[in-house]
Amino acid sequence: MSRAFVALGSNLKDPQAQVSSALTALNTLPETQVVRPSSLYRTAPVGYDNQPDFINAVAEVNTTLTPIALLRALLALENQYGRERPFPNAPRVLDLDLLLYEDVQMQTTELTLPHPRMHERGFVMLPLAEIAPELRIGQYGTASELAKACGDQGVIKVKAEG
Repeated sequence: MSRAFVALGSNLKDPQAQVSSALTALNTLPETQVVRPSSLYRTAPVGYDNQPDFINAVAEVNTTLTPIALLRALLALENQYGRERPFPNAPRVLDLDLLLYEDVQMQTTELTLPHPRMHERGFVMLPLAEIAPELRIGQYGTASELAKACGDQGVIKVKAEG
């Protein structure tokens, strides 16, 4: 089994319920199980401001899927939830991002690992630091160190998961 981390986000159609449901649905992916989910966090939108706040979380999963197969399974799950992509950073029912997969570093047209800019985003680093504080994020530092650096981004824990 390989260890991977998935970011979850929603700002449409009861975002707390969408993210909680998606955390459960991750267990339905082939050869994949959630090991540890983070709490849920409320976050102001990034990139396109004229939309509702997001609910975000991160889940640690164990999987035998390859990184590309896991990404494709995540995209299929987004589609099941009705994800639409009318423009970059648009409001969404469900957004799933593969953040890390073991120590894999790759950059293809389909997938970049580790996920670019994750180390700068409080809505990723705070939930990640909650469940894996000592996890190293490339050359940037540990999840807990990076979460502290993102502490002024207005990310607020709203609900403990699990």
